Amino acid sequence: MLIAREKRKKNIAEYILYMWQVEDIIRANNFDLDKIEKTVINEFKQPEKVKGQIKEWYADLIIMMKEEGITRMGHLTIIKNVVNEVEDFHKKLLTKKGEEKYVGVYSWAKTNIDALKKKINDTSLGDVNTCLTALYGLLLMRLKRQNITEETNEAMTTFSNFMALLSAKYKQYEEGQLEI
Repeated sequence: MLIAREKRKKNIAEYILYMWQVEDIIRANNFDLDKIEKTVINEFKQPEKVKGQIKEWYADLIIMMKEEGITRMGHLTIIKNVVNEVEDFHKKLLTKKGEEKYVGVYSWAKTNIDALKKKINDTSLGDVNTCLTALYGLLLMRLKRQNITEETNEAMTTFSNFMALLSAKYKQYEEGQLEI
């Protein structure tokens, strides 16, 4: 809850990736709130009242995940909606005057985005969602200490740079510093 709130304010891509990780943590703990309390919540150096709020947040997420039928895989509707909102924002930026740098960074990543869509056989997936999925996959590979090829690292760098710039632009937009 605390980390999610902070990431939501500062970097929308990191927020989405964090929430995907929270979903996986809930699954890894078999939707058992007591296990989550022992393995996650108790690690927070916070007063008991705040830990109680965090526990309640996890309890709410567990309920939502069960209600939405995403106990094995998938993402919460509230997070999918954020991804769709960022995807729409990205499309608007591509047509906005004065966003040549943004278009350039996106173009640099686009070849790798298209290659990944072809590799996973899903050309309907949005570019933002594709990059986020790839970056989350990279995070999982690193956690598992799997070997990552130079080619993959190079593609991930383009995704990371694109998502960092998109997140910065999105923050400016939310703060009223950028009009679309």
